[in-house]
Amino acid sequence: MNPDHIIRDRQDLRAWYASPPGEALKADLCSYAQEVVPQLFGYHALQMGDLGEPLDLLEGSRIIHRVSLGIAPPAQVLAQPRALPIRAETLDVAVLAHVLEYCADPHQVLREVERALIPEGHVIIVAFNPFSLIGLRRLFAGRAGAAPWSGRYYGVLRLKDWLRLLGFEVIECVPAGFRPPIKRAGLLRRLRFMETLGARFWPYFGGAYVIRARKRVTTLTPMRPRWSPRRRVAAGLAGSGLRRLKP
Repeated sequence: MNPDHIIRDRQDLRAWYASPPGEALKADLCSYAQEVVPQLFGYHALQMGDLGEPLDLLEGSRIIHRVSLGIAPPAQVLAQPRALPIRAETLDVAVLAHVLEYCADPHQVLREVERALIPEGHVIIVAFNPFSLIGLRRLFAGRAGAAPWSGRYYGVLRLKDWLRLLGFEVIECVPAGFRPPIKRAGLLRRLRFMETLGARFWPYFGGAYVIRARKRVTTLTPMRPRWSPRRRVAAGLAGSGLRRLKP
C-alpha cells in the first residue's frame, strides 16, 4: 500500500474522530482502555495508530516507557507496522488502533506483534465492525472515499481466528458505538441510551470493537516412551535392543 495513502487515511481518520460521531465513539473506546490498561504491568508498551493523538489509548498506563509508532509524525517512532524495529520478546503491551484496516498485509502486522511481545504479553486491538451501522455507511461511501470509510473492515470472528492461529488466547471482546454515525451532536447525546441497549441485546453489531488477547506460552511436557527396549540374542550374541519407531 502506498505510504502516501496511509498517511492520508490516518489524517482523515483523526479528522473523523474530531467530528461528533467520532467523539462519541472515542469516548466509549477510551473509557474501556482506562479500565483495562492500568491493570497491565511491565516495562515497555507500544501504541500503533491512534484515535486523534499519540498514546491516547495508553493514557493511565502504569508502564513508564510508552512509545507511539507510525509512518509519519506525530508518532514518536517512524516505522512500518509490518516490520517493527523492536527486538523479539521485548514488549509487555501492544495497542493497535485501526491499523489492520489500513494496511496491505494485516497478517504480517499480527505476526510482528506476536514476535515482539514477551510471553504472557497483551495485545489490544481496536477495529471497525463491518456488521454495524458504520459498516453499512461504509458500503454507501465506497472504499474510494475518505477514512474511516476507505478501510477494509474485518469481522470479530475472523480476527479471533487470526489471533488463535498465532498462539494468542483471546481474553475478551468488547463492542462499542451503537449509535448511527450522524453529525448532529445534540441528537447523538439523546441517543446515548442505544449504547446500553446495544451492549446488552445486540453486541455483535457495534460500530467498533476492542479485542484483548494474551500471548500464550507453549511448554513441553516430558513423556515416557510407550515402548521399552527388548534384548534379542542372535547367533549367540546380544542384540542392541533398539526398535524402530513407527513413523
